[in-house]
Amino acid sequence: MSAGFRLTPEILLHAYAAGIFPMAESADDRELFWVDPTRRGVIPLDGFHIPRRLRRVLRQGRLTVTCDTAFRAVMQGCAESSDKRPNTWINDEILRLYAALFARGNAHSVECWQDGELAGGLYGVSLGAAFFGESMFSRVTDASKVALAGLVARLRAGGYRLLDTQFLTPHLAQFGGVEISRARYHRLLAEALRQRADFPLFLGGGGDDGEGDAGDGASGGGAPVQSSKLTS
Repeated sequence: MSAGFRLTPEILLHAYAAGIFPMAESADDRELFWVDPTRRGVIPLDGFHIPRRLRRVLRQGRLTVTCDTAFRAVMQGCAESSDKRPNTWINDEILRLYAALFARGNAHSVECWQDGELAGGLYGVSLGAAFFGESMFSRVTDASKVALAGLVARLRAGGYRLLDTQFLTPHLAQFGGVEISRARYHRLLAEALRQRADFPLFLGGGGDDGEGDAGDGASGGGAPVQSSKLTS
């Protein structure tokens, strides 16, 4: 997209409905480009898997989970550089656009807190019964994984049909993530967009582990910040 073109939240939502999404080359690059992967990563909501170690972490209760209480802070956390990822794709234009989507109810964040400090989280876009995961980060070991479990629990409770992770990584595969063709993705997306879902900010008694066990926890450990598309 050229520097003279002003992308709006409405155009962005139309792009998601068409199966494409924007990225920047780096946080310092002012321009965005559209991405339409030939192979798409998704996590089937009925096949979400929590590894045994993370299940133990969830039961420890060291992290509390909230939603939509620190959206911009989560985005800024996802934009932070780290030793593993010195450059990120989240620039000021991305921050502006997704903050606007959040203000109109089309974007959500899941936050993980430890001792009153933001330890990790994720954010994404909601449209119909589809949720498009954008990015996640951790400042404490396993915080982003706890956020992902909390997200899936809410998507299930709210009647969502599709969790789009955009790309598949070994990290996401351990949670049941799979890679599908562009054609199949568009079919699943069309079905999800015909449905309506609600993003619940609170869960009643079922916990945030995505499989029905109570617990919002994650282990400590002071890990460095890690951020990326929905992969860290």
